[in-house]
Amino acid sequence: MIRSGGEKVHYNNNALLIKRDLLVSLIKLFLDDKLEEGIDRIPYEMTSGPNYEPIRCCVHHDRVILKIRILARLGFSVEDYADDGAPLAFHAKEARERTAISGPVLTVLDEACNACIKTQYLITNACQGCLARPCLLNCPKKAVSMNGGHAGIDKTKCINCGICLQACPYHAIIRIPVPCEEACPVGAIAKNEAGKERIDYNKCIFCGNCMRECPFGAMMDKSQILDVLMAKKRGKKISALFAPAVAGQFRGSIGKLIGALKQAGFDDVYEVALGADITAKNEAAEFTERMEKGEPFMTTSCCPAYIETVRKHIPDLKKRVSETRTPMHYTAEIAAREHPDQLRVFIGPCLAKRKEGLDDPLVDYVLTAEEIGALFLALGIDVTQAEEAAIPNPAKAGGRSFPWSGGVAEAVRRNLKDDSNFHPECVNGLNKEGLAMMKAWSEGRNTGNILEVMACPGGCAAGPMVIANPKIATNQLKKIAEESAG
Repeated sequence: MIRSGGEKVHYNNNALLIKRDLLVSLIKLFLDDKLEEGIDRIPYEMTSGPNYEPIRCCVHHDRVILKIRILARLGFSVEDYADDGAPLAFHAKEARERTAISGPVLTVLDEACNACIKTQYLITNACQGCLARPCLLNCPKKAVSMNGGHAGIDKTKCINCGICLQACPYHAIIRIPVPCEEACPVGAIAKNEAGKERIDYNKCIFCGNCMRECPFGAMMDKSQILDVLMAKKRGKKISALFAPAVAGQFRGSIGKLIGALKQAGFDDVYEVALGADITAKNEAAEFTERMEKGEPFMTTSCCPAYIETVRKHIPDLKKRVSETRTPMHYTAEIAAREHPDQLRVFIGPCLAKRKEGLDDPLVDYVLTAEEIGALFLALGIDVTQAEEAAIPNPAKAGGRSFPWSGGVAEAVRRNLKDDSNFHPECVNGLNKEGLAMMKAWSEGRNTGNILEVMACPGGCAAGPMVIANPKIATNQLKKIAEESAG
């Protein structure tokens, strides 16, 4: 656990630590007006010292990978990146001068991709060469054979059915997955001719699962932190719109989080839970209207990865999706009405929100909890010690309950005049089971009349860009919601 902004941060792997360190280094250089002067030193400073052990073949390869990681942190796509000798300072200048980030919000770093072998089953030395030999007898393709008293698998015959793994009494057979491909619920990731992973953006729903699961950190988001800092330096005033889940990323009250964000340079701060209250109210009214019309069910609409899933993979479900806008949009409307001259920056735990932000003219930029945590760390801001700011228009308990599975449906229920005909079901994570449930509902095999869908298991508090332990964050968020209800 690493301290960041007064928090014990849930950095459970080295790839996330490297990402944080790169963000902090870039932010500090920018704030010191030394970005172009110092950016090319970052890969060297992070790989120097007598205790540094290369992750790849040598320190030079590690530095190349860090250089490309920095490009993603500057907001560039890095697929098929070819080093033409241009220093990072050149790209930093390019990033400073742009007016908008283009292209997909996700990118793949070839140099970091491990080109993992195709998913397969492997018989380990735990094999006892037993008399029963269930692996051999149960294999439907006769791919298992015995050699010298030890079982082996013929890869040319194996169809990866996994029956041998299930049959082995010694658990001597293991499945070796390709983590990013395994994590993608819609089959948007596959290898190219060189064995490197590629994302099919016509299929991608931007859930961020691949980014969270890749052990080499090859799947990366394209940061907008530099764009926000540049806008501030140019004299623009900025409103921060923080998602309900963000309140669980930093210890301390919502008032302290607002105080910390203002200390970090945001001119006004809005709880997106305010927009969530509007979403819940509108979805309750829409649900009532749809049920009166005799429709079989309605689904929620606040998860952008879910909306992408419907649009690209289950179009038959589209007519059942609520037409209510998301909490981010409604909060942006409030901010635009109150401060029309300010830029609006959404802060959340979600990759898909960055895609939604690009499509919503009311939202200028989207930052993640990771980026805000790095900003606090770079500025030496401890949320627990921040000045308690007033919350002029506090959100209700319903809006603050959106970050966990079941919370959206409960918020809708609270806004119904009569909930006797309210029968919710939840898709808690866009995985194979969740997709199967959505498909069943689209085909008329619904088991309720309102379906809440969240891409991340556990809800937004477990998003791909969180920095707090999801269970601890959820408990904190539930406590905040209970206090709101009281």
